[in-house]
Amino acid sequence: MSKNVLAIYYSQSGQLGEIIDNFTQPLIDAGHSVEKIRVRLVNEPNFPWTADTFFSVMPDCQLDVPAELQPFELKEKKYDLVVLGYQAWFLSPSIPFNSLMQNPELQAVLKDTPVITATGARNMWLSAFVRVKKLIHATGAKMVGNIALVDTHANPVSFVTIFHWMLHGKKDSYLNIFPPPGVSDADIRHTRVFGESVIQHLERNDWDGLQDELDCDNAVVLNYNLMVIESTASKIFKVWANFISKRKNKLPWIRAYKYYLLVAFFVGAPILITLDGILFRFTSPKRIKAKKQYYLNFN
Repeated sequence: MSKNVLAIYYSQSGQLGEIIDNFTQPLIDAGHSVEKIRVRLVNEPNFPWTADTFFSVMPDCQLDVPAELQPFELKEKKYDLVVLGYQAWFLSPSIPFNSLMQNPELQAVLKDTPVITATGARNMWLSAFVRVKKLIHATGAKMVGNIALVDTHANPVSFVTIFHWMLHGKKDSYLNIFPPPGVSDADIRHTRVFGESVIQHLERNDWDGLQDELDCDNAVVLNYNLMVIESTASKIFKVWANFISKRKNKLPWIRAYKYYLLVAFFVGAPILITLDGILFRFTSPKRIKAKKQYYLNFN
């Protein structure tokens, strides 16, 4: 019997759309109906971004300020599975995704429905995922799976290449030296494997063990060093967001935040990793295990 699947997402560059397409293709090939919706903002930011525009969205991301979406229509009142595609912007759910999750029609569809989340990130997505889970649980949906694809290059390298992509709009080799930014084409194509794992669970409406199967194919790989950086940075970003949001003239403070971020990334992050290695990494295995579970479980 054919199942109804909704895959709904926002994508400015198109990368998340490619991930969704590859993930859902095996479901389509198996005879199931997949409705794909790419939502857009009414005031859609230009792509590529300017530096000021790019950094100016940080406070609203951190403070969960929604924006108006262009109208979209869902064909069904109920689905057997919903795939939610989201981005992490400044360690937060992106403004479009946060806005989408406040849509009453989607909230009604999500209630009591199995949900799989999918993201394509530079490399830091854990803090955003924690908040995405809260948004999903607030609708009464049931999370059954998560896929997190990332740029697998070294953190300093991907830091440079992501800004080349966002500010120039080209997913190519910066200066003919750096690798292409974002999730690799091979990893995007590999997403089909995750879709194949979903089929039997969808057809039986039995989702037990799905995430274990996905993880066997590297659907989620947690980088400990990035987890340490992100858990600290997310708290600092919130302080910056609250401070900037209260300023009448925000632009000078947004630029100050931009330079803070550069210093924090290239100076503060290595120091933080070194201190964690000395104080915790090899002396607190239970603490580390609990922290990993906090980020990875669906509760």
